Amino acid sequence: MGGRKPGHIAARVGRWSAQHRKLAITMWLAFVIGSFVIGAAVGTKELSDADAATGESGRAAKMIEAAGFPEETDREVVLIQSKGLPSSSPRFRALITETRRALLRTPGVHDLGVPKRSEDGRSVILTFEYRGSRIADALAAVARIQRRHPSFYLGELGSASAEKEIDETIGTDFRRAEYFSIPLTLLILLAAFGALVAAIVPLVVALTAVVAALGLLSVVSQAFPADDAAGSVILLIGLAVGVDYSLFYLRREREERAAGRAKEPALEAAMATSGHAILISGLTVLVAMAGMLLSGSKEIVSAGIGAMLVVAVALIGSLTVLPAILSLLGDRVDRGRIPLLGRLTGGESRIWSGLLSRVMQRPALAAALAAAPLIGLTAAALQLHTTTTGLSSLPPKLSVVETYKRIQHAFPGEQEPAVVVIRAESVDSPDVGAAIAELRRSAQSTELDVNPERTVAVVTIPLPGDGADAVSARALARLRAVTVPAAVSGLEGVEVAVAGPAAESADFGALMQRRAPVVFAFVLGLAFLLLLVAFRSVVVAAKAVALNLLSVGAAYGVLVLVFQHGFGESLLGFESNGGVVSWLPLFLFVVLFGLSMDYHVFILSRVREAVDGGARTEDAVVGAIGATAGTVTSAAAVMVAVFAIFATLSTLDMKELGVGLAVAIAIDATIVRAVLLPATMKLLGNWNWYLPRWLRWMPRLSLEGEHS
Repeated sequence: MGGRKPGHIAARVGRWSAQHRKLAITMWLAFVIGSFVIGAAVGTKELSDADAATGESGRAAKMIEAAGFPEETDREVVLIQSKGLPSSSPRFRALITETRRALLRTPGVHDLGVPKRSEDGRSVILTFEYRGSRIADALAAVARIQRRHPSFYLGELGSASAEKEIDETIGTDFRRAEYFSIPLTLLILLAAFGALVAAIVPLVVALTAVVAALGLLSVVSQAFPADDAAGSVILLIGLAVGVDYSLFYLRREREERAAGRAKEPALEAAMATSGHAILISGLTVLVAMAGMLLSGSKEIVSAGIGAMLVVAVALIGSLTVLPAILSLLGDRVDRGRIPLLGRLTGGESRIWSGLLSRVMQRPALAAALAAAPLIGLTAAALQLHTTTTGLSSLPPKLSVVETYKRIQHAFPGEQEPAVVVIRAESVDSPDVGAAIAELRRSAQSTELDVNPERTVAVVTIPLPGDGADAVSARALARLRAVTVPAAVSGLEGVEVAVAGPAAESADFGALMQRRAPVVFAFVLGLAFLLLLVAFRSVVVAAKAVALNLLSVGAAYGVLVLVFQHGFGESLLGFESNGGVVSWLPLFLFVVLFGLSMDYHVFILSRVREAVDGGARTEDAVVGAIGATAGTVTSAAAVMVAVFAIFATLSTLDMKELGVGLAVAIAIDATIVRAVLLPATMKLLGNWNWYLPRWLRWMPRLSLEGEHS
């Protein structure tokens, strides 16, 4: 390739890959296939419930796990209900008998309890323990009885039956999301490039990065067990950043070709400019994702590891195999042109250019008008209240949800009890035994389990509410602060911890509140330092951080309005539970801060490139935003489309995730990029590039890549 050799690492790597393109492509395919095969061979070590729990409930879970209880069983409940007949009527009693016989004939069912009647006398529950992997047999037996007695309501609910139906629903949801996200991404890329080959290249890079990251996750899970959600995070983030980085690279190469450069110099220019921007952007995203490692929650840490893996793999692929593919294809990248679709060329977007000219004419007014609604939404975010998702927040169409609501109404506190774990040298000693008896009496507990060594006792206590609402929270607080201490006071050498759904919710929420400031400070601080070194400007780095915070704050505000106050319930098909799921604010901050930096780094790299070439800041801003409008719009469209698919899923937390991500990226790619960024840069002028004397020792990173 002609011209001086580019000096920075992104350009050197890209140059080597282009010169050894067949070897680079072969090495990439070997890496992807090898990662997948090795990952499949070792399998994924999943995060256990005990390891995932936090705080006091986490201690309780670990005490139970280490206690050596017999083989774990699942507690299941069958609800029998009639509108018109009391449970004492002959027909009702006959149905109870028939149900008991059917359950006793079902493999895996044991310890079938006596019928328990509701206060109104029209509902009965049968409790049994289930051991095995075929809970479908018990569900089928109950369903057959329901079909024979349509005037009654029969429903089964328990950890195994709920997990089965929820897993099937979520699995169907994610398969639908996967099926739609890839074709939708391809359609957007076809509209952007107008050529089939050019549209396929970014998708291939992104999907191979996802496959490799999934394999690597299995390997890493041997040391750091993976949560179920980590794979979904890899697909979500991998598709977004993989397509983004490829778009940036391919867009610059085609722009240089449109400007008259030959094939090799055009590719070298892309290596030297977009390659460097991708490197800085990827490092910034990795810094942001690393914030999840400080969350204190092993579930979020697992998601963070998955996100970092796929970002790192997509970054490596964009700097290595992508230039090799483009070098191999040459002008054939434009093959498969589709009539009537506008191609992404070097020309500026007339829509964005028209908006930009008005912004630059009155930058102060434009900045004020753009910032006002975002500040208003950020102010709404100050009302954000976190909650957790329970069965009541799942889709009403699920049979376990209907059964759960009926049981909660007829038998309050039956399905979401608290669990008090007591560990001592001997739970049969007079003082410990008396304390357990007092606890059971004061808390009205009818269930007690003791391990074979008689060192751990588990007392199950009915708790009002659904395990995630304010009623459950108040009852839990009283149990922990009053009831349990009163029963075990004065005991020495005894460890007591309270678990259960309400306890897990409270402990996780408290953890997020403690760790959020640490995560925010880490992400903001490192991102600022990285941008400071990359652009050698305190103002540019600080402004990029501030504008991204504004995007995130506005997204939080939208979540509060939609999911906390219920605006748009009918449109999105959900019932508001009065808050935002507790894991989402921290997760969203980390992901959004990383992804939204893509656009800023990409645009600011073009601005800095022009300024270093002698252009005025104002002219550089106009040229950079005009030239990158098509790329950023297409990249944002891919992200928004993929994230919006998640807003259509059944579970409330996935809806919140999809809405939050889609809204923030849309805001960042339009209001922030097209209005606030150019307006503030115009207002600040040369102050944009301010660097104090005492910081001028920092290394100078060439953004223009020294290409000729």
